[in-house]
Amino acid sequence: MAFWNRRKKGPPDENPEAKKVGFIRRQWRKLRAVDWKNPVNRWKLLFVLLIVCIGGLGFVGGAIAFTNSPSFCKACHEMAPEHVTFEKSAHNQITCVQCHIAPGNVEMVLHKIGSLKEVYYHITGVPDPIVQTVAVLDENCEQCHSKNRLVTATGDLIVNHEGHIKEGIPCVVCHSGVAHAKVVERGINGSETYDKWTMENSDKLMSSKYMNPNMGTCIDCHDQVNQGKKPWKDYSYQIPENPHAEGHGDKKEGNEAEAATLSASEEEQKSKEATQEIILQAIGKQKTDVKLSMECFTCHQEINTPQNHDIAEWNQNHGGYAFQELDKCMNCHQDEKWIKHFEKQDIEQLLKTSTDKEKYTANMIQVKDQSRQNHFCSTCHANRPPGHVDSDTWLTAHAPKAQTNEEKANCYVCHDREKPDENATDIKAPTDVYCQFCHRTGFKGEKL
Repeated sequence: MAFWNRRKKGPPDENPEAKKVGFIRRQWRKLRAVDWKNPVNRWKLLFVLLIVCIGGLGFVGGAIAFTNSPSFCKACHEMAPEHVTFEKSAHNQITCVQCHIAPGNVEMVLHKIGSLKEVYYHITGVPDPIVQTVAVLDENCEQCHSKNRLVTATGDLIVNHEGHIKEGIPCVVCHSGVAHAKVVERGINGSETYDKWTMENSDKLMSSKYMNPNMGTCIDCHDQVNQGKKPWKDYSYQIPENPHAEGHGDKKEGNEAEAATLSASEEEQKSKEATQEIILQAIGKQKTDVKLSMECFTCHQEINTPQNHDIAEWNQNHGGYAFQELDKCMNCHQDEKWIKHFEKQDIEQLLKTSTDKEKYTANMIQVKDQSRQNHFCSTCHANRPPGHVDSDTWLTAHAPKAQTNEEKANCYVCHDREKPDENATDIKAPTDVYCQFCHRTGFKGEKL
């Protein structure tokens, strides 16, 4: 097998260095050997450079266009919640960058350079959950939307956009959930949820109440204006709370320490008083130092105070209406419509919930529970009704008002029948007065 090692005999190389010249050096020698004084050669060089520039610009432009597309964004598993909500939103015909990057080529290039860190995060592990750290700018919204819009598409809300714009209130303060249904605020975009975000599950994970401006946003801002504040000036008011921000944990610990100094009853009373003040403003009964009205007709054109609310002694007689039409009451008076931020949610529980709206049937237990746990209802139910007059008079005169089971059920809205268990987790009655405190042997015609 020695022939493998035999070398081809021949005359020795006259120039040993010739075999060591590489491809690039050879091309450079050829380039130097060109007669650049010849106009034809110079035109050839110009043509080649032109082709290279066009190809380079085309490649860069294509890369930018590709990375701007929603399909590119959804390629990262951590963007599953944002992509599904985007596809189900009214903004699904535009690209992500039309909202999230300021208009202009310079801003686009700077953003692409800054976005290189996302590649690093994708490989090494993204912050969990990902959060919005930059608010959508008004100029992005104004690429499609006019400043002169007076009413919503439904024609119901009368929103003075011009007045809000003059005050410098950013669009995103009111329209924060328009594209992504507030998934960050609701806490359902963590890494453990990625596989749950499919188009098949989208209806259960999203609804208009998360995408449309919620009444609580208006109420919270208007209430602060009545206190002499301008909350939109604070940048953190425009974006969801960032759990990864420096000092977030310290702030939380500080709040917990402050809360620890108050007893549970004091904290509950403090929250109740704050809620009551806002509700009284909203229903037009709080007139002191109110700079900005929160009554229904201030913003609503078609939805105003229902006519039956204007009847005499509505406060004392609305229980029957609530019993028959509780679902209609909850259209306005459910808690989630009176607060700006939604509570953290469990995605597994949301997926188990049926999207079919159940028809309400008159049920006093539901009415009682709502009156106790609902902030709007409990604000008044915690107070002694005017119809109860003085305690000593009411004590001997209330029997005719609680003869039938239906009449007793009205009493149970505020009162427990039996002495409540202090350790019970059930919803507590607004008052600690219970029936068996006096009726220890039961009611007439009943056996204990």
